[in-house]
Parts: sequence; C-alpha cells; structure tokens
Amino acid sequence: MSKPFFLGCNGRGVQHQPGNPPSIDEQFKMVKSSGVFDYFDRMPQPGEEKEYVRAAERYDLPMLTGLWTYTLGKDEELLNNNMQLTKDTGGLCHNIMVFDKHADGHSITDQEVLECYLSAYKQAQRIGIEITFEVHIYMWSEDVRRVNTVADMVLKEGLPFNFLLDHSHVLLKLENPEEQDRCGIRDAVNSGSLILDPFEPGNIVDEWISRNMTLWHAFRPVAPNGPKNLDARDVEGNFGRACQYPFMRPKPGEYHSEWFAYKVEPCKEVTRNLLRYHRDNSESKLKYVTTEIIDLIDYGEGAKYSLFEQSVAIGQWILETWDGLVADKPAASKVLDI
Repeated sequence: MSKPFFLGCNGRGVQHQPGNPPSIDEQFKMVKSSGVFDYFDRMPQPGEEKEYVRAAERYDLPMLTGLWTYTLGKDEELLNNNMQLTKDTGGLCHNIMVFDKHADGHSITDQEVLECYLSAYKQAQRIGIEITFEVHIYMWSEDVRRVNTVADMVLKEGLPFNFLLDHSHVLLKLENPEEQDRCGIRDAVNSGSLILDPFEPGNIVDEWISRNMTLWHAFRPVAPNGPKNLDARDVEGNFGRACQYPFMRPKPGEYHSEWFAYKVEPCKEVTRNLLRYHRDNSESKLKYVTTEIIDLIDYGEGAKYSLFEQSVAIGQWILETWDGLVADKPAASKVLDI
C-alpha cells in the first residue's frame, strides 16, 4: 500500500560486516535492490560528493536526508556549508546534532541551543530545505527533558520546532541506572516525574508525539538495560554504550550476548504509536522514517551480524506495520512528492 512518508536507509548501515563497507556505487545498488526503501539517508561524505551524486542518479535513489555533528563556537561555518551541500545534492532535510560541550568547554545552555536553531532554521528557509534537531546521546538533548524546554522556546519565537525522534537514545536509559546517571535523570525517573517506558501512560515519547513536532523518525532497536557493545572499546578501554540491539535474531556466534525478541518491543511500540498518530491526524508533520543500524562504537562496531540485513528487516516491518494500521482504519489522503 502507498504510504504518506518517505522510508530511508542510513548509509552507515549499508554493509554486512562493519569496517568493510562496499563501494559507494554498490551501497546504492544494495539499497535499491532491496525493494524496500525510497531513498538513501546520508550526507555525501567529504571528498566523495560527486560519487554519491552519480550513484544517486544512476539508481534513482535520492539522498533526501542526512546529518552532521557540530560544536558551537567552532562549526557555524561548517553548518552553513553542509546545509548548502544538502540542497545542492538533492536533499530536503538536514539533521543538526549539536554536542553538549561548547568549543570553550562549557555545557551549552538552552538559550544557546535556541539561538543555533533559529539561525539554522532561517538559513534553511532561505536555501529551500528543512532542518531537524535530534534527541541523542552526547548532545544537548541527552537529558531528554531539555527537548520540550527548547521546543517551547522555539515556539515562543513564532517558529515550529522540527524534531528528529530517535527512540534508541531514550530507551537505552530504560531500567538502566548507569545511563540515567550520565545525564542526571535518575531521580526524576524514580519519582515518576519522567516516564521512559512507552507502554506506560504519560511517557515522554508519547508526549513528544502528541506535540506533533516529529518531522523525522529514526528506528534503531535497543533493549531496556541492554548489553553494552562488547565487540568494541573506546581509547580508555570501555565497552561501547548499549545503543544498538539486533532487530531480528542473530545467527549462532553473531552476537556477543543473549538475544530476546521481547526486548525489541518497546522500540516497536514507539513506532506503532507514531505511525498511528500519523494515520489519524491529517496535520501530522512526519515526512521521513529511517532505519538506523550503524557501525560506530556505541552501536554495531565489531558486530558479526549483517548490518544491512537488519536494516532491511526493520524497513519491511515498518511497511507491514503501516499497512496493518491503515487496514484497521484507512488513513486520510496525503501525498508527498520527491
């Protein structure tokens, strides 16, 4: 069935074994041949811009979305350049991930996040693309309570807050005191003033969904209190954080820990709730949905399971879930054109 959103595959996940990605042309071919995705989710990488554009044209697989990370006080020019690159290479939306630490070392304030958003939003409007700000570990929004604070500040300025909802960066903190302590939310979770469990009424993700600010939804499976990435260590010898869990059962020997299907259910529940909201609300802002199985240390670095096979399985599940929701209750007519 047709769907009123674009489904993309994150480019970092277009490989079977992490650390051994195929050529750019082969990556686009793999995504296209899967028959699942509408587009390739990635910023053209520095020095390889022409190769990405050629592959996108060859396989009729546009790069509608992409992202980059930025440090305030250092990367303002880079941000402007990347937004222009997004436009020049056929992109529609650039996700802006702003690190919590300013270039001078202080943790950035909500006001500084606001000023960055306002500047980027206005520049994006001038060149004809959209932006999103994401909930993400290591970024200003690692304390997930800041999302609504900044969103309210943006709204007071008369602009919409365009949000990238990546539930993995919320749900890895579920049942995980260590992760909650990293961003100072443990007391709030214990008191019930902050609810992370998507099956509980009043949870933070449902609140975000109800605010209709999600332009882009990223699906990366995590497990509540899930295992750290035991296949990768940082420079200090610490294992990667628990920010990726296989979506489907790995084959014997492919995963470092026990795997349980039920642990993926909270992630599925978020996506069901978001797609249900999208089905039932003609004014829903959702345009982009991406699969986010990737190869970095806190995710799938060192993994023995196929990143791409997991990505395809997620994409198929998203399509099947949408079709099931529409079959239960036909959606209002929506048309999105690339």
